[in-house]
Amino acid sequence: MPRLLPLCVAAIASLCLALSAADRPPNILMIVSDDHTWFDYGFMGSKAVRTPHLDKLAAESRLFPRGYVTNSLCGPSLASMLTGRHVHRHGITGNDPRMPAVEGVKGAGKAAAAKQKSAAFLEGRAQMIKLFQQSPHLPRLLGEQGYVSLQTGKWWMGDYSTGGFTEGMTKGGRHGDEGLDIGRKTLAPLTDFISRAKKDGKPFFAWYAPMMPHDPHTPPERLLAKYRDKSPTPQAAKYHAMVEWFDETIGEIRAHLEKEGLARDTIIVYIADNGWIPRTDKPSVDFERSKQSPFDGGVRTPIMVSWPGRIKPAVVAEAASAVDIMPTLLKLVGAPVPADGDGLDLLDDAALKARPFVAGQNSTHDILDLARPAASLRYRWLVAGDLKLIVSSGLKTGGKQQGSGDAIEPPRLFDLKADPYELRDLAAERPDDVKRLLGQLDGWWDGR
Repeated sequence: MPRLLPLCVAAIASLCLALSAADRPPNILMIVSDDHTWFDYGFMGSKAVRTPHLDKLAAESRLFPRGYVTNSLCGPSLASMLTGRHVHRHGITGNDPRMPAVEGVKGAGKAAAAKQKSAAFLEGRAQMIKLFQQSPHLPRLLGEQGYVSLQTGKWWMGDYSTGGFTEGMTKGGRHGDEGLDIGRKTLAPLTDFISRAKKDGKPFFAWYAPMMPHDPHTPPERLLAKYRDKSPTPQAAKYHAMVEWFDETIGEIRAHLEKEGLARDTIIVYIADNGWIPRTDKPSVDFERSKQSPFDGGVRTPIMVSWPGRIKPAVVAEAASAVDIMPTLLKLVGAPVPADGDGLDLLDDAALKARPFVAGQNSTHDILDLARPAASLRYRWLVAGDLKLIVSSGLKTGGKQQGSGDAIEPPRLFDLKADPYELRDLAAERPDDVKRLLGQLDGWWDGR
């Protein structure tokens, strides 16, 4: 009997450790790529680009090939992911407050820098941050459950702490400042944080939003060489190489989770902030059907949720939205979900099937009126089944204000199943569908 006692004690201790690990809340890694078109993944059928690590994640995930962001501009889009609210509800309709005119400064770059240092601009930024903080946001809600959290990459809301993160790389820059080093220069802040959270016995929420494949498209030569002769243009080759570079970082991060023994204890969510279609001449200029547009090239993205052994891999036909991420994660970790959110639980098949549509909007880059979200509205759009409706607000771009009624484009209707690239407008052929969907879109907008 004395010889068996140490064995019994050891067995009980091991059982206790196993139970405590099972009871511990799961970790969360949220991956957000930047300016990444919905079809530029191997698992989405692309023959132009290699994404083996994302393909593996997709095969292990509850995958929504028909995911949508709420706005095809990064600031509003990211805000919706973290608040679970549509853009006109959280109020962050653009990336920046309206920039004041600056006299006596020559050159677009110097003029923009001068505007961003002005008192009016800085006050507008402070108002934007206050708006964001008025909405419930994921890092803060998880913090109330004992989570530590890390911000890396793209971040528009000032210092990382304004978003409720306990740690972060961004110290206040409008675009992300030091946070933009993640992925392109190093992964150490993220991998070190994961290791430290494990050592401290804390569940973690890690925000990995590198500026990838976003321009500047400066991939390593070893990757660019793969695409130089296979892509249609030199710019497309650089973009495709950037996509694979981003994919490599996913493999490195997942390898680190495996090394730390955390892979099965970590939920991974993936989404892109908006789309991108590379141009041959001016790669930073928004393309009509890409970034900042209401077309799927701007607003569609695959969405994935993975938790090994807990979430069964599946491909889900129903459309999903970026506002669904927050309630899904909060439910998975057993935390309260804000009652006034706009999203659904992505694991609730019945709710997804019952949802009549997903919708979103497109806004001006600079917020024209922080107190009135509709002032910056360019387009509203709605996806219901296979149909998509795009409706113009009549707001003119190019620095002009609200246009006349004559400037309003007629609604456009597309059958996404038959016409996934939205090349054939069916509005004139199917006026009843336009009327029906417009009623749903107006109800969604007015009801909020």
